[in-house]
Formats: sequence, C-alpha cells, structure tokens
Amino acid sequence: MNKSWAIVNKLLPFSCVDGPGNRLVIFLQGCNFKCLNCHNPYTISRCKDCGDCVTTCPHQALTFINNKVIWQSSNCQQCDTCINTCSYQSTPMTYNYNVEDILLEIRKYLPFLNGITISGGEATLQLPFIKKLFQAIKQADDLKHLTCFIDSNGYLAKTGWQKVERVMDGAMIDLKAWDTQVHKKLTGRDNDRVKQTIEYLAQIEKLHEVRFLVIPEHTDLQTSAKQLANFLITLNPQIKVRINAFHNHGVHGAAKTWPAATQQQIESFAAKLKHYGLQNIILPSVYL
Repeated sequence: MNKSWAIVNKLLPFSCVDGPGNRLVIFLQGCNFKCLNCHNPYTISRCKDCGDCVTTCPHQALTFINNKVIWQSSNCQQCDTCINTCSYQSTPMTYNYNVEDILLEIRKYLPFLNGITISGGEATLQLPFIKKLFQAIKQADDLKHLTCFIDSNGYLAKTGWQKVERVMDGAMIDLKAWDTQVHKKLTGRDNDRVKQTIEYLAQIEKLHEVRFLVIPEHTDLQTSAKQLANFLITLNPQIKVRINAFHNHGVHGAAKTWPAATQQQIESFAAKLKHYGLQNIILPSVYL
C-alpha cells in the first residue's frame, strides 16, 4: 500500500498501556492474522463494499453510491449493527487520514503526550504510511521529542523493519505461541517470522517489549517457559516481557467458550519465567 494516507479504524488520544508514557494511538484497519480469540475481529479485513450493512443500519448512516459503501459519521450512533452484519470481519466505519491529518491530531494533544504508537489490526500492513508519518514527526521541531512506536504481531519480514528502523524508536511484539503449529492453529500463520522479528529488533536495540497472552488450554506458553526464557535471554537478559490474561468478553465464535486466565495461572507462568532467568516481567493490573 504505497499511499500517503492510511485506513484508520480508530484514534485514541490518550493511552498509558501502548508504550512508555502517555501516548496517542492510531489503530489501522487490516490484519494478516485471523486470531480465533481476536477481540476486534472487525479490524481484520478492509471493507469489500458489498453493501450488506447499508439496509441494516437503523440510523441511515450508510449509503451505497457508485458501488461504494459511504459512512456518514454525523448520523452514526455507534450501535455496531453494521459490524454485526458484516460477514467479512470488517467495518464501514473507517477514516482515511493523510500524514498532515494525523499531525493535526497530534498537535491537539501535544502538551500531554510522550509519544505516538501505531497499532491495528496489524500496523505494518500500511508500512509506507508509517514511515512517512514517523519521518514527519522526527523532522518537526515541535514534535521531534515524541517517541514513535509500532505495536505489531511481528510477521513483517526483516527487510520491512529495515525500512522504518531509523525513524522508529521501538516496537512491541506479540508472541502468541512457542510451537509453530500451535501458533498456526491460533492465528492461521506460523511463527517463524515472529521469532525472526524479535531477534532482529533486539539486535538493533529497537525491541521495547515482548507480549504473551495466556489462554488456558489453548496456548503452549505456560508449558514452554524454559524455551521462551532461553530464547529471550540469549537476545538480552534484561528484555521486557508483558504477560496478558485472556478473557472471553467481546470475543466471538469458539473462543467465546474458552476459559479466562486466572491470576494464579498468570503468576505461576511468571514464576516459571523468572526461575529460568527472565526478571523484567510485567503482570496484568486487572483480571476480568
């Protein structure tokens, strides 16, 4: 996608969980994983303009013009009827932002910000836009103090990371499973590239943290603590690890019946990682 604008699902002005400090987070539309436990499945695909959602909208916020679904945000009540109608894991409620649009948004909240994080969906599917935005931030006298981070599933190839590494301050990478077959079952993709991404970003000192999502009975992280610890310690003994606990609120399909991770299970996993040498571990502040 070699464009100077991005398809944005949502812009969050303030977040303290998407990188260091207080951050403005831009959630881009589109993902190359199809995680069974995705809490935002409507961010996976881009709108296919099928028109199925137009007639179901109770607030006449959608129209079908020239074979395109047009969203009128002024009429929208955010009832999510269109999302629930869509059979393609998408939404018509997206924005097209160019770099200047995003810079204007950043400047609205600038006194309160430490940095910018691009998330998703999967942020790196719109890599050319990310590069242009980060370059613009680094070149602006009033913005260049902001750190620029990417929150990613790690599937981008090394050559892709090399395109943004000079303008990116750090990345948060999700490692959803240790065994590649378990990872493929959960996401539809293997995890070879994810591990390569973690290795490369650690090598160039741009890996902010690795994230684990514990899903009882479905992830192998809990039983692979030794392998995970050995893998990460060889890259950096002080590597930051964030453990998240799965909950089934808001998920769809089979994952709706999956058990939530308990505090005891999370703390047990963390204890195993520490036993094998990892010490910089962040636990959930809330368990649902």
